[in-house]
Amino acid sequence: MEETARIIINGATHDFPVITGTEDEKAIDISTLRGKTSYITLDSGFGNTGACASGITFLDGEKGVLRYRGIPIEELAGESTFIETAYLLIKGELPTQKQLDKFAASFTRHASLHKDMLHFFKGYPAAGHPMGLLSAVVCSLSGYYPELLKTDPTEDEIEIMAAQLLSKVRTIAAYTYRKSVKKPFVPPRADLRYIPNFLHMMFSTAKKEYKINDAVVNALQTLLILHADHEQNCSTSAVRLVGSSWANLYASVSAGVCALWGPLHGGANQEVVEMLEEIRKAKGNVQKFIDKAKDPNGNYRLMGFGHRVYKNYDPRAKIIKQRAHELLAELNIRDPLLDIAVKLEDAVLKDDYFAQRKLYPNVDFYSGLIYKAIGIPTAMFPVMFAIGRMPGWIAHWKEMKADPKTRIGRPRQIYIGPPKKSYVPIQQRQS
Repeated sequence: MEETARIIINGATHDFPVITGTEDEKAIDISTLRGKTSYITLDSGFGNTGACASGITFLDGEKGVLRYRGIPIEELAGESTFIETAYLLIKGELPTQKQLDKFAASFTRHASLHKDMLHFFKGYPAAGHPMGLLSAVVCSLSGYYPELLKTDPTEDEIEIMAAQLLSKVRTIAAYTYRKSVKKPFVPPRADLRYIPNFLHMMFSTAKKEYKINDAVVNALQTLLILHADHEQNCSTSAVRLVGSSWANLYASVSAGVCALWGPLHGGANQEVVEMLEEIRKAKGNVQKFIDKAKDPNGNYRLMGFGHRVYKNYDPRAKIIKQRAHELLAELNIRDPLLDIAVKLEDAVLKDDYFAQRKLYPNVDFYSGLIYKAIGIPTAMFPVMFAIGRMPGWIAHWKEMKADPKTRIGRPRQIYIGPPKKSYVPIQQRQS
């Protein structure tokens, strides 16, 4: 017997099917609710609403579990590469060596930007936020590759678009940074892999080639893998919503970049570093800031703690914390902010106030310290997040396009404005 849920409205009974996911997740399918009753559900922030059925990422916030295509994030972060993880998310399975080599080779072919695109960088203010430039240039790719703007692209065409985006986004990001520091662009090299090539474009100069450090590459690789997808978050939902209108991949991903820009999403790690700097200036008095966060009459919050989904320790935070310690030790850097972060985390985890509210460190708490150690400025933190999230956005856009049940996104609302009233001519209005 199929499981159903029953809603009773004014004495009338309505049954709705219950959908069960692979991991025994349950959902009440209320897609016919309005048609049957004229009622809608109201769920601000969509915290209890499933917008789609997806086979890409599984997340259990209560248990602190994250898997890409069924593979635990801990295994991917420890064994995989960002390119292999991207292939897994976009194509649905781990590649053979031949498939991976072909996929990686396409990144070399698509690394450079069209010469006319350099005008975007010349006209953008050096002080402008890099996310604004990233979003604009990503969207503009549609103008330079119009042959790929089909409403129903083939698997091969999607793979070309994916390679273009994944490869060019690191070039765009590096050029955005070079623009901000008023340094000439450094073109990509055909002999370097994905992350070393990015670091080369970021930090090399005409006189001195950037020396690739394996510890830096490994730390950055881990961060990109951990950020590659995270189910139906704000930016991914933006990509799917824009894409549901049959907007092209570039426009859809550009919307994801804009959504990621916000301090409550991709900009959160910047907020964490700024908070730690503030604590450092207060002579490392973490208790002072904990007390401020607990004050019922205040609105101060500790950045990097708590998550909309996780009610347990974010599995990504555990991995990043370890990588942060390893990287700083390898580079022989003693960052007082890391010491403050560890001290703050220990104090929060021992405090019943935060334990009762299930506020644990999230992915943003340590990631900014890694970027800082590498030499990446805080304004570039959300750009780094965008590079990592690109495979997930592409995978979700592709999945949405292939799903015959996809309809254009069109949420409803409950109107709470004034009731009907007549227009008053301006001559009769009181001043």
